[in-house]
Amino acid sequence: MTRPLPSRSAAGTVLAAVGLLTLTACGSGVTEPEADGEGADGRQPTVLANCGRDIVLSGPPEAIVGLSPSQTELLLRLGLGDRMVGQAQTATAPLPEDLRAEAEDIPVLSEDAPPTREVLLEAAPDFVFAPTAYEFTAEQGFASIEQLDEAGVAAYIATGGCEDRRMTGTVDDLFTDLDTLGRALGAVEAAAGLAEEARAALDDVAAGVSGQEPVTVAQVYVEGSTLSAIGAGIEYDIIGRAGGENVFGPGDAAFADFFAAQINPEVLAERDPEALVFAVSGAEHERATREYLESTFPDLDAVRNDRLIPISSSDVYPGTLGNVDAVADIAAALYPGAF
Repeated sequence: MTRPLPSRSAAGTVLAAVGLLTLTACGSGVTEPEADGEGADGRQPTVLANCGRDIVLSGPPEAIVGLSPSQTELLLRLGLGDRMVGQAQTATAPLPEDLRAEAEDIPVLSEDAPPTREVLLEAAPDFVFAPTAYEFTAEQGFASIEQLDEAGVAAYIATGGCEDRRMTGTVDDLFTDLDTLGRALGAVEAAAGLAEEARAALDDVAAGVSGQEPVTVAQVYVEGSTLSAIGAGIEYDIIGRAGGENVFGPGDAAFADFFAAQINPEVLAERDPEALVFAVSGAEHERATREYLESTFPDLDAVRNDRLIPISSSDVYPGTLGNVDAVADIAAALYPGAF
């Protein structure tokens, strides 16, 4: 399905937030604890491996917070709405229409940015789910991982948002999160159902683009007159799964250390992609981006042939079902006759 676009207040966070990641190592999963101890209720604790650290849960969390709309959506689709004590950054992206009524009674902890340390701790969660480590940046006034640990709050970061994974992340990281969260939060059946639906959607796209002549694609992000290109990470994988041939990639020196890089217009003109994919944070941002691309690159194949493809910036966040939607939306725009 196609999600509504996020609000203009989200602009820039796609590129800026990930630059503040502080945790090392990658990957997530559920493992058996090495210790023989049991929780106070006699249950064996569950250990989650997440971003190079272990999160120990004595039982299924009962007070959960989604630190972005994408994470809130996933939690709601896991059937955990009655256990949610907070949702955050609500103004950065609207929830899908079918979930809005369910989310009405969940307290809003913040609108345009992650909640402050005080606000988050006041909600008294025992589990928080974030797309990246940015949501735990103490320098920004947010609760750090260490502060949450001290308060007995488990902080889980989407697998694709771990620092060492951000450059090599793929859409498949979503399935790691679904499996891990399903087991940790007592929602195994719901998680398996979401994973099955997502895999089926990706299989449909793969079948549709199979045998098609590849279309060269550049994924860009425009903020004012600043042009950035995407050359690695989940975004890069999304283009490939949609049947596009990325004109920027991890092999380019500009993307050796970070998945996005500011580029001069001449660089994009030289690559002359047949299609341009661009992340937007609302209708106004989409309009401004189109105007910039059309006025700056009138001779680009993508512009001349009107192959400008907007996607919601929230759909490229790590740990979101929107990753699958982005693949499907881009594929349908690149190969309209195949879908």
